[in-house]
Amino acid sequence: MSDQPESGRAAAPRGSRARVDLWIVLAVVLLLILAVVWVGARAALAKGHLERAVTDVGTLRSQLGDGDTTAAQQTAKQLENEASSARSLTGDPVWGAAQYVPFFGTNLRAVREVSVVVDDIATGAVSPVASVFGGLGTDSFAPKDGKVDLSPLVKAQPAVARAAATLTKAGRDADAIETSDTLSPVTTAVNQLRNAVRSASDQVDTANRVVQLAPAMLGSDGERNYVLLFQNNAELRAGGGIPGAVALLKVQDGSISLGDQAAGSSFGPYPKSVLPLEPGTRTLYGEITGRYMQDVTLTPRFDVSAELAREMWKQKFGQQVDGVLAIDPVTLSYILRATGPVQLPTGDTLTSGNAVQLLLSDVYAKYPDPAVQDLFFASAASAVFDKVSSGSFDAKEFIGALTQGTQEGRLRLWSASASEQQQIAGTRLAGELPQVTEQTRQLGVYLNDGTASKMDYYLQKTVSVGSSVCRSDGRPTSAVEITITNTAPADAATSLPRYVTGGGAFGTDPGKIKTLIAVYAPTNAIYLGSSQDGEQVPVQTVMDDGHPVVQLQTLLAPGESTTFRVAYLGETKYAKAAVDVLSTPGVQQSKTLPLRFDCADPTAAG
Repeated sequence: MSDQPESGRAAAPRGSRARVDLWIVLAVVLLLILAVVWVGARAALAKGHLERAVTDVGTLRSQLGDGDTTAAQQTAKQLENEASSARSLTGDPVWGAAQYVPFFGTNLRAVREVSVVVDDIATGAVSPVASVFGGLGTDSFAPKDGKVDLSPLVKAQPAVARAAATLTKAGRDADAIETSDTLSPVTTAVNQLRNAVRSASDQVDTANRVVQLAPAMLGSDGERNYVLLFQNNAELRAGGGIPGAVALLKVQDGSISLGDQAAGSSFGPYPKSVLPLEPGTRTLYGEITGRYMQDVTLTPRFDVSAELAREMWKQKFGQQVDGVLAIDPVTLSYILRATGPVQLPTGDTLTSGNAVQLLLSDVYAKYPDPAVQDLFFASAASAVFDKVSSGSFDAKEFIGALTQGTQEGRLRLWSASASEQQQIAGTRLAGELPQVTEQTRQLGVYLNDGTASKMDYYLQKTVSVGSSVCRSDGRPTSAVEITITNTAPADAATSLPRYVTGGGAFGTDPGKIKTLIAVYAPTNAIYLGSSQDGEQVPVQTVMDDGHPVVQLQTLLAPGESTTFRVAYLGETKYAKAAVDVLSTPGVQQSKTLPLRFDCADPTAAG
């Protein structure tokens, strides 16, 4: 028997190898199918956990709003479990490898990163804060026997600080998620996460500042004294209203009381400004800003107003206070929702429904003597304060009232402590000039009364704002439009008290309203132009603390209205930021409306 050729012996292994290669290919395909099924199944489970986590967030907000801390703690634990499960499901080696598959991998990576962010928030923000909920309900802020228990606030400081830091990092991580090639549902989910984290971060940042500041500012380390300015919106100042009444607020270890009280008119005139004024402040608002207590809020910069008020208090009473707080009758009306009606020594009943009209209008007809009016304002403020300090109020409504007043620019706070003021800075409490960030470009619309009367009770204001990229270099154009109307009765000159109309004593005919409107832009903005009622109009242009400002004076008879529009050019890097407006709070809160304009002439009437 002859031997088989070598070529014949080699043929069998080749066929065998082919079968082996086929089985390998089939095995790889099967593994890929299993991997896809594995990833798909885990993705579906992770999606369910994330959706339930979102539901838990909504439930948690409602429970916190209702002050149900026990239920909130349970929901927080559920949220932590759902987030942890989603993170675990998207963190195994198969999922990790699948993230590098073309197209689909980008979506899987985004889902994984969303799960990580949600879990980080649950463990680093929600859980720590939930752990102190039991000792920090809304009732924690209610005085007992005239004293606020500061210990729950002190206890909450580390947890709330950790939550704020976690949300700040979560915001950066959410913004870093790549969505340029993701499917629409994934892109939408990522954008929703970014918006939710941004909103939560802002809220927790504010809460953190309050928790860190409140104990010291309420006298945990010793007695504190603050000047309290009661602003009257019937005579507008850029910062709110004329400081008609001034009082000393004394606090120590959570115990709060009112000290000396005086009419705003009793401070000044001083021979010169009690403190040096910056050139912009002096040019726009005059030396009187620092010579009369009633004029310290002519500037919208509350830090300037507060330092001037503090110095005037020192010169009058020889006392150096620790800070300044400003409040207006509209905020008092909000607080009355929490306290219920209060009785005044005059026999009047002050309620949430009648406070604004009684304090800003009816009082002038009922008590023509300005000295009696001052006493009436002081008694009203004292009566509301006594009700609050006794703890006889709805704590949830009270916090809501302070929050609303702050958001509307009616409540301001300044501390003489540099470290405390740094915590206040950047919040609505600070009363700062317009700022610009990657998220928001602010403009400022500030009104000052020029009538020297209380006619601004009848001044109605509407503000509209819009933005568009009109230039090839990408710089955004922003336009703001202000319409003011004198809604006083046609016979205001004779039907309203002389003290309200001014009686023509300062050069304005009775019944008419003279107003100075100042429009501010952020630093580095460029003024483009302005118009009044569709026509180009000469204006005063000034720089105030690096901010370009345009100011116009108007004079309106009863029933008359005028519209002022101003346009500014912003920086390219902030072109995508939403545009917003800070505005002087009047008797009625005005909403900011959207504004469309022609890029060829953004100041032209629409």
